[in-house]
Amino acid sequence: MGKPFVVTDEWLKRVKAQVDGTEYGSIVITVHDGRIVQIERSERKRYDTPQASNALQSRRK
Repeated sequence: MGKPFVVTDEWLKRVKAQVDGTEYGSIVITVHDGRIVQIERSERKRYDTPQASNALQSRRK
């Protein structure tokens, strides 16, 4: 059985800061020996402008 998992207030703040700034993407939390050791943030940017959407729709017709 693994070690008990403990999350400090500092790690909660770090995770919240990563999630707060993400619109599209993922957050990966790496745990070793029952402790958070790393947070990875992968973010996607969406550039869907009204002009681009209209051009795509008119091509499909």
